[in-house]
Amino acid sequence: MPTREAHAQWFGSVKEGEGRVDLGDGVCEAPYSFGSRFGDEPGTNPEELLGAAHAGCFSMALSLMLSTAGFAPEQIDTTAQVSIDQQDGGYRITRSHLICEASVPGIDQGTFTRYAEAAKASCPVSQALAGTDISLDAHLREAAAERPGA
Repeated sequence: MPTREAHAQWFGSVKEGEGRVDLGDGVCEAPYSFGSRFGDEPGTNPEELLGAAHAGCFSMALSLMLSTAGFAPEQIDTTAQVSIDQQDGGYRITRSHLICEASVPGIDQGTFTRYAEAAKASCPVSQALAGTDISLDAHLREAAAERPGA
């Protein structure tokens, strides 16, 4: 399996400084700062990047599980809300809350929830976040093939 790479640069002090992150071969580049991490300034932050990784990993794991079980997921939309809190004089990522809506023809909510919970527990990013509270809200949307006029 390949080793993936991301890069970050930081210039200056933590509060007045600024940095830049880039992923892969320049596919994604973004600025970050104290203000984008702990305030409302433009830019990204480590928690958003971790959330993107968690949402992406979970979505792929869920798609794999559903497909293996004979379902054909049309779309899986996942948002990860990652929280950082002050603890013991420092900061700690304490929670990742996954919100998933999916279109999967031929599946009921109970069955979908079981697969979503299994994907939450088994996706590699969830495993890397051991010690972090991971929660999930998973809901089905009406599949496109079942929508009126589709």
